Amino acid sequence: MATHFHHKPNLYSSHVQLKVSALARSIEYYTTIIGFKVLKQTETEAYLTADGQTSLVSLVEVPNAAPLQPGFTGLYHLALLLPSRKDLGNIVQHFVNLNVRLGAADHDVSEALYLNDPDGNGIEIYIDRDESEWTWSEGEQVHMVTEQLNFQPILAAADGKWDGLPAGTVMGHVHLSVASLDKSEHFYTNVLDYKVVTRFGAQALFISTGKYHHHFGLNTWNSNNGHAPTEEMVGLKSVTVVLKDAAYAETVKQSLRDNDYVVEQFVAAPQFGGKQVFSTIDPNGLRIVFTIEGN
Repeated sequence: MATHFHHKPNLYSSHVQLKVSALARSIEYYTTIIGFKVLKQTETEAYLTADGQTSLVSLVEVPNAAPLQPGFTGLYHLALLLPSRKDLGNIVQHFVNLNVRLGAADHDVSEALYLNDPDGNGIEIYIDRDESEWTWSEGEQVHMVTEQLNFQPILAAADGKWDGLPAGTVMGHVHLSVASLDKSEHFYTNVLDYKVVTRFGAQALFISTGKYHHHFGLNTWNSNNGHAPTEEMVGLKSVTVVLKDAAYAETVKQSLRDNDYVVEQFVAAPQFGGKQVFSTIDPNGLRIVFTIEGN
């Protein structure tokens, strides 16, 4: 697996925080079904890990939680990238053994499975094809499709050793439901430094750094002109993006301020190294946390 797409200096996502309605139920799902382990837990929060050291997903229980509904911005899905086809085969076999319902697709650049957690939060679990197999037009746009996934070679690669998510699992990308594609594109490509690498009509686009097929997906399928989610609503609480160094962090802060976005400084939880980080609210009312702690 090519890992350089999820290391500095790329603007990759390292963590997604979700609001859930029942913490115990969600922990059971994410550990038993998805294969995470609990790194740290309190009465209202749980930090989930694949490698026993870093948290990829955290869950926050919201009192009197309101359900997800269309017409609001938020998470379309978080996407967990596995190291190899063997790992994908093992988790497919695990899902079959537990009779888990799932969707699947071949995107040409990747092979993907799709599930929803108990609150309806979308989860993709995928592997990348080797980047030498990706097709770029004029070097700028990557070819992505949604076709039927052939499970045969995936299951043939499995070795039957399922012990949860492999340690090399990373947050491959995050796909957001946005209110305005134009405003979102401006924010992520002008205020931040992402590049558009493919478009699906006027309703979705995919952005990345370092010529990855996408670090973020943005779509308006269920959220065109939508509202920002309320505090009580289950779903996305924040996405964490890793910046390459402290100097670049200052550049990002200045760019945000120059474009009238509020920069909030705070000290991160110990799971994030307890270091100074900052966040902003994107044009869709979604919190993006920035850190320089990462690979």
